[in-house]
Amino acid sequence: MAVSAVNIRPGVSILSVLRHLNYRPWFALAEFVDNAVQSYLSNEERLQSLTPPAGPLIVRIDIEAVGASRITIRDNAGGIDEASYERAFRPAAIPSDSSGLSEFGMGMKSAACWFSPRWHVRTSALGEAVERTVRFDIDRIVKDDISELVVEERPAAPETHFTEVVLDELHRPPIGRTVGKIKEHLTDIFRVFLRRGVMQLIVNGESLAYVEPRVLVAPHFRTPDAQPLRWRKDIKFDLGQGLSVEGFAAIRETASVSSAGFALFRRARLIQGSADEGYRPEHIFGKPNSYGYQRLFGELHLRGFEVAQTKDGIRWDENEQPFLELLLEHLDSDDMPLIRQANGYRARVSRVAIQNAARQAVDQTAQTLERTLEPVLEAVADKAPESEPLPEQLPEQGKLAERALDIRFRDVNWRIVVELNDDPGVGEWLAVGDTGRPTGDGTPRLLRLRLSLAHPFMVRFSGADSSGIEPLLRAAAAIGLAEVLAREAGIGQAGTIRRNVNDLLRDSLSQP
Repeated sequence: MAVSAVNIRPGVSILSVLRHLNYRPWFALAEFVDNAVQSYLSNEERLQSLTPPAGPLIVRIDIEAVGASRITIRDNAGGIDEASYERAFRPAAIPSDSSGLSEFGMGMKSAACWFSPRWHVRTSALGEAVERTVRFDIDRIVKDDISELVVEERPAAPETHFTEVVLDELHRPPIGRTVGKIKEHLTDIFRVFLRRGVMQLIVNGESLAYVEPRVLVAPHFRTPDAQPLRWRKDIKFDLGQGLSVEGFAAIRETASVSSAGFALFRRARLIQGSADEGYRPEHIFGKPNSYGYQRLFGELHLRGFEVAQTKDGIRWDENEQPFLELLLEHLDSDDMPLIRQANGYRARVSRVAIQNAARQAVDQTAQTLERTLEPVLEAVADKAPESEPLPEQLPEQGKLAERALDIRFRDVNWRIVVELNDDPGVGEWLAVGDTGRPTGDGTPRLLRLRLSLAHPFMVRFSGADSSGIEPLLRAAAAIGLAEVLAREAGIGQAGTIRRNVNDLLRDSLSQP
């Protein structure tokens, strides 16, 4: 029987609000890949019985963000057959088998509406001599309260099998670095299927491949002369009530702030922890500047847990803390204490690696100076020496964080305040305030050291991670304290050095 129309009631009214879902583009695209994987697995035996066999699943995603923006997703899975057709396009229609990757009955509709106001699906199901196309114009459907959509049919060979989704006039065209991030995240999300050879995933012509991190092989950090161990262990535990966890944990050979952390899977598909968003609860990993935070990684497959509607997070339902307690117990057991080793081990960097890094740093700095220094140096040198005393107060604006410490130096109480600021209106890389010697009323001498994160030099080199900010903050504190001590020693124009440093960093050394 031909399918001349598809009924999309009930639930038509929700189509217009799906564009406001809290998706990220890689998780929205993953919905289409989920459907392709599930269709392939459900029809694998039939697909491989073809002559010649169908081979692995191939999913192609092509993103056109310039001009008339469009995303096309095409797969060679089993296609959408006649029996499933209406359910596939009706909002909130739960599939007959919800145990796989297509469990909510909303993935394709939600993701398509999030991306696009106009989209269509063309498909041919294995064993059916017909190709069907259905088109969605969300504004028209909602405005005219349309309950049925016309299905365009044309003949096809029975052995034809594919689905193609085309999203037009994108609400959010992926541009610039977003396309690269989409590739990174999709590689991680479907790494199990890529690793098994079940699927080829191709984005803008690039075939994605998951690269396994190298695992640390080294002695225990407390016994450096002992036999080296491979710091990887299997993880398996049960939380009761049908909840269980299985996978592995390991230590990276090379530390990485962006790539460490756990990946949480359900039904072989990553739910949380892809690319630079690794699952790193503080209870396990500690602070971001710890070695464990940069080295520990693993894959954990969760069974019995529910996931968010957008399949980008686990619904813990008060089970996260018990999960973390059991995980910690397994991770740091005495037979292989991964956390202690991750925090205690220090890699020995080869002299060749140090030399290469040194040459690169010297070359890049010299090139920047060669290109930018001459006019900047002329302008800095033309300025009169800085002879003004330090201000007692610094303007209160843009404060991000501060810490005060009290010391006693040469029979005088000092309070030193270290501050980070992000006000773009503050032009100085480092500002210093000093109330001068106390008058004898018991009030300490107040010295304030303020570093601007909005300064071009910090924007270029520090990033948003404490490991990048801290060394520059320490260097700035040293410059500020050195200036104050120089003034104490009678050098009245000591502020000239800090002013010149501020200018050189802004106008020359912050350049690429």
